[in-house]
Amino acid sequence: MAAQKKGDHLNILSIDIGGTSIKTVLLDEDGNMLSEYLKSKTPEGATPKDIVTGIEELIKPIPDTFDRVSIGFPGYVKNGIVKTAPNLAKNKWTDVDLAQRVADVLNKPVRLVNDADQQGLGVAEGKGFEIVFTVGTGFGTALLFDGELLPHLELAHFPINKEEDYDDYIGNRAFEKIGKERWNKRLKKVIEIYKTVFNYDYLYIGGGNSKQIDLKLDDNIKLVTNRDGIKGGAKLWKLADKYNIFTVKPKV
Repeated sequence: MAAQKKGDHLNILSIDIGGTSIKTVLLDEDGNMLSEYLKSKTPEGATPKDIVTGIEELIKPIPDTFDRVSIGFPGYVKNGIVKTAPNLAKNKWTDVDLAQRVADVLNKPVRLVNDADQQGLGVAEGKGFEIVFTVGTGFGTALLFDGELLPHLELAHFPINKEEDYDDYIGNRAFEKIGKERWNKRLKKVIEIYKTVFNYDYLYIGGGNSKQIDLKLDDNIKLVTNRDGIKGGAKLWKLADKYNIFTVKPKV
C-alpha cells in the first residue's frame, strides 16, 4: 500500500457503473485525474455481488491514497439504497444497500447517486437550466439549474408510444435492432420532445452510443465523454452538503 502524502485525504475514488462497463479513476478534490482511467466489462445480468466484486478487481492498480468514494449507478438511488436497476440482473436490485456494501469492502465512506446525475455534475457549466442525456445500455437523464443538481427523475421510463418507454426506444437494444440511421432519427425526435417540454438552455449528451451520433446538433447541444462525466465524483463530495446527499460510512 502506497504511503499517503499530505493532502491525500482530499482524494476521491470515482466509480461509474454502467450496463456495459464499470469505470474508475482517482481524482483530487477539484476533479483532476490522478490515476489512469480504468474500465472493465459489466457482467451480463450483473447481481449486487458481481458489481461489488467487479469494483474490487478494477481498483487494484489504483493507489490507496483516497478517503472517499463516489459512485454513479444506472438506476434510482435513495439514501445510498438502490431502488431500481433496469439494465442489470432482474429481480435482484430492489432495496439493495450497495453504498454500505462498497463502504464495508473498501473501508471508506461512500456517496452513491444515479450515474447520469454524477455525469451531470462533471460536465454541466452551471449556466441556467441544463440537461444531461446518457445514451448507453439505457437512457439516462440529469437535470441541473445554475450548476445545482435537481431531484432525480427516472424520465427514461415515461412511455414514448403505446409499447415502449424511452429506455426501450433509444437504448442499446434498439440501436442494435434498428441500426445507426434509424436510431439517430429517434434521437432527433427525443431531443425535439425535450426541447419543447423543458426549454433547456444547454443539453449534454454522453454515454457509450454518443459516438454514434451523426445528427447536426444545435449550438446549445454538446457531446461529452464518460471521462468528462466521471469527474463529477469530486463535485459530489465538494458540493454534496448543499444537495443533502447521503453519506454511508463503513460499519467496521
